Amino acid sequence: MLFSELQLSEPLLRALNEEGYTQPTPIQEQAIPHVLNKKDLLGCAQTGTGKTAAFSLPLLQLLSNDAAANPNERRKLSTLILTPTRELAIQIEESIKAYGRYTGIKHTVIFGGVNQYNQVNRLRQGVDILVATPGRLLDLMQQNHISLRDIKYFVLDEADRMLDMGFVQDVRRVIAKLPERKQALFFSATMPPEIQQLANMLLHNPVKIEVTPVSSTAETIDQEIYYVDKQNKRSLLVHLLQDDTIKTALVFARTKHGADRIARDLSKAGIKTEAIHGNKSQNARQSALSNFKTRRTRILVATDIAARGIDIDELTHVINFDLPNVPETYVHRIGRTGRAGADGKAISFCDYEEKIYLKDIERLIKKEVPVIKDHPFDVPLMHNVPKPVTTSSAPSSFGRSGGGKRSRAFMQRR
Repeated sequence: MLFSELQLSEPLLRALNEEGYTQPTPIQEQAIPHVLNKKDLLGCAQTGTGKTAAFSLPLLQLLSNDAAANPNERRKLSTLILTPTRELAIQIEESIKAYGRYTGIKHTVIFGGVNQYNQVNRLRQGVDILVATPGRLLDLMQQNHISLRDIKYFVLDEADRMLDMGFVQDVRRVIAKLPERKQALFFSATMPPEIQQLANMLLHNPVKIEVTPVSSTAETIDQEIYYVDKQNKRSLLVHLLQDDTIKTALVFARTKHGADRIARDLSKAGIKTEAIHGNKSQNARQSALSNFKTRRTRILVATDIAARGIDIDELTHVINFDLPNVPETYVHRIGRTGRAGADGKAISFCDYEEKIYLKDIERLIKKEVPVIKDHPFDVPLMHNVPKPVTTSSAPSSFGRSGGGKRSRAFMQRR
């Protein structure tokens, strides 16, 4: 199927063509017609499936239709897109800018960590679409800079991460201020009970779409495990990055302090590296991300929350310096490479204490990750140690139970 078969308008198709997009992803193909028909939608889709275009393209068209039907009507904030992190909010707004360049639809993004002055000024000029993080949105609502009374279209993106980051109550406060009559689109990679309750509260007879379940990894991603003692991980990373075929890599660390230390060690080894995490200023985070996208920086070290929403074209490698103790997080991480049919490689380091996490991951993805033995820091004894038995389960995305608590505990420890 082509985008031209999805009843999208000529301005949108022209912008898509300039972006080099001709064929929709599965979630775009399924979601766009329902959104254009003004149906509420419940989408279960992981990172990298193209859900930003799945909701932004039809919403841009609906707003264009509304503007054409009421050409003299004063511009009102009619669309709210709520997302958990600053990076994802910025990325969504950039996508809307690209797709909507010929529509005349006005949009802006707001998030915390920066002075609100410029954000308030843009709001005063009038916008159709607002992309926001929960904290800054509620803050500006309390200051009477934003009213949600005219919202016709509402998108809640990455709902499970809202739960992980402790934003669910903020989301409930936002929903309580929305008009009763609206079209709502709800996206989440997983559906723990609390998120399902939130969906039930928000949506009215929604169309349900489930694409690329969280337990699956793309066949185009080559996965590898390196057994290594914890104290030798940084040496192993430097050793691997001496391979010039690794043009760019996103390295995941468990903690902010760990991310900074990895970045310092790689920089000392002559490898251009920057770190991105919640303690960095917004300007520093955007600068690091921009340098990584333009290849001025070869390696970007990130924590899971800071990396949420990072979308890098032609990212060849993801390296799990620390294995996550939530198996779904592994799938999210490595899903940042091997996109759009391209090849990618996911390299993971595993020390003795992390073997239990590897067992959970392999149970979730339903296959064993190949172990690379031929490296200078191998731990031969670990190959003979039985993988620990764990009582954790690998729940499915819809109807999953218990995942929210486990993820929340993980985030609190971070």
